[in-house]
Amino acid sequence: MTKQQSKQIEWTEPDGTLISCEEKLKVLNENLDEIQQFCQDAFEDAVLMGCDETRVREIFESVVSSVKNPYNKKGPKQ
Repeated sequence: MTKQQSKQIEWTEPDGTLISCEEKLKVLNENLDEIQQFCQDAFEDAVLMGCDETRVREIFESVVSSVKNPYNKKGPKQ
C-alpha cells in the first residue's frame, strides 16, 4: 500500500459515518503508513532468513487478528 492508497481509505465510525476531521485522518493515515513500512521490513527480513512467504503472511494476519480493543466495554467479539 502506497501513501497515496492509504489517503484514499475511507475511515468510518462504528455506525458507518465517515471520519471527516482532517487531523484524525492525518493521524490514521500516518499510523497506517508506519505499520505498512514496519511490516514490509519484517517481511523482507523473514524471507531473507529463509522463511516461507505464505507462513509469514499467516503469522502477520494472526498478529492483526489478536489486537485487542481496550475501549470495548462489551467484551471480546464472538
